[in-house]
Amino acid sequence: MGSIGADLSRKIHPEPVDEFDRLPDSLILLIFNIIGDVKALGRCCVVSRRFHSLVPQVDNVVVRVDCVISDDDPSSTSSSSSSASSAADKSRHPISSLFRIFFSGLFKPLQSLSQLIVPSARRLPLSEDFDCEAEQSIVTHHSPTQVLKNFNEIKLLRIELPTGELGIDEGVLLKWKAEFGSTLDSCVILGASSVVQGSNSNTTAISSDNGVESDNGSIPESFYTNGGLKLRVVWTISSLIAASARHYLLQPIIAEHTTLASLVLTDADGQGVLSMNKEQLEELRVKPLSASSASKRTLVPALNMRLWYAPHLELPNGVVLKGATLVAIRPSEQPKKEVAGSEANWVASAFEEPFRTAARMLVKRRTYCLEMNSF
Repeated sequence: MGSIGADLSRKIHPEPVDEFDRLPDSLILLIFNIIGDVKALGRCCVVSRRFHSLVPQVDNVVVRVDCVISDDDPSSTSSSSSSASSAADKSRHPISSLFRIFFSGLFKPLQSLSQLIVPSARRLPLSEDFDCEAEQSIVTHHSPTQVLKNFNEIKLLRIELPTGELGIDEGVLLKWKAEFGSTLDSCVILGASSVVQGSNSNTTAISSDNGVESDNGSIPESFYTNGGLKLRVVWTISSLIAASARHYLLQPIIAEHTTLASLVLTDADGQGVLSMNKEQLEELRVKPLSASSASKRTLVPALNMRLWYAPHLELPNGVVLKGATLVAIRPSEQPKKEVAGSEANWVASAFEEPFRTAARMLVKRRTYCLEMNSF
């Protein structure tokens, strides 16, 4: 009689079915790869034993750094907001503070990235007594290197910093993109002393650091005497230092994850992008890195640079770049490589619109060639 009642109860109140159990592992992995974000994957990891075993197989991972913690800050366990505020203030300091800030930001502890570190039964909700609040209370700071160590098959990796390393004045445009192998392969830098809407700018060619001047395609004499050239040199060197510091600090990740086919290290405000493809990653693994351990960055070889300048550059969308400058950089001793398309396409492809169009417009102007020694 009892068994009949139990059967009737199961028919009236059937046990709930977890629909995820019906999905094949390959489909769940596809979902996890779309999610990408390492903190979201960490939360998925605590859902079940099955998820916990599948997350390390994800091959498309995004690590978003919440805050940068200075290595000389005694209160390294302070809140995320105060750490971010402190980092924002320090990012305005001279370029000499760049390495300390960035190095600590990548390898000092980071908040809320510990869910994938050292799997333990505590993280598996196998009983109704599992306390999520208690789990959250023991979350500590961990670096991207630590967080990524339990991923076994990463192919595409993107690390995103909260801000760029270079403190620039409000209204100034400075963007760069660098590609590295064992050392610098190429770097493209786009800058402007101010960015305004067309309706708010004078139609006369006016540059905020050159005053009113005619634009005949050449760099005006005033550019050399009023600090315009010096400012562009600072932009170029600062961007190269930031790129080489990022490259130096990625070595442990690249060495540990041999399946990597693409690595991008960028920042949330879009100031700078470092990228490495599969060939460049393999080059770094097999060729010794030329690095400065004192400054925590990869040494940059002697460089050939091509510069384009426009006192006033009006884009099709109405945005006006004043004092627009484009610099394309390659190592002097670099073997000639096949580049798809024209030089304009190679340089412009470093940026998204509308700055891609700006780069295309600038390379049509007179080209100035420069050289820089290694540093």
